[in-house]
Amino acid sequence: MRRVVHFEVHASDPERTMRFYTELFGWKFQAWGPPNTYWLITTGEQGQAGIDGGVVPRRGAAPTDGQPVNAFVCTVDVASAKDSLAKAIALGGSEALPVMAIPGMGWLAYAKDPDGTIFGMMQSDASAA
Repeated sequence: MRRVVHFEVHASDPERTMRFYTELFGWKFQAWGPPNTYWLITTGEQGQAGIDGGVVPRRGAAPTDGQPVNAFVCTVDVASAKDSLAKAIALGGSEALPVMAIPGMGWLAYAKDPDGTIFGMMQSDASAA
């Protein structure tokens, strides 16, 4: 079975996008390759569960509000889905779907970054109903 090993965030304004994810999740970014073409994302410590990714300049229009998802949605493990959604909004993002229970798993919310890219935030909680 094959597993996802890397993800990419396409951004109209890479600097704004990197500030957003740094403030929201504490991710680290490092330029890679020719200037202003790619940035590596470190999402956690080596040996910790999860994957790292990259930011690439968007080659086209940003997603239209209300448009259905047409790509993979990455979901990030958070301590509080409610608090993380509120923080995402305060940082210039928006709510895509409110916090909802995933019975026996936890609490899930979908947000959009300032460029309209949808991502999930999951708070583990086996008692969620």
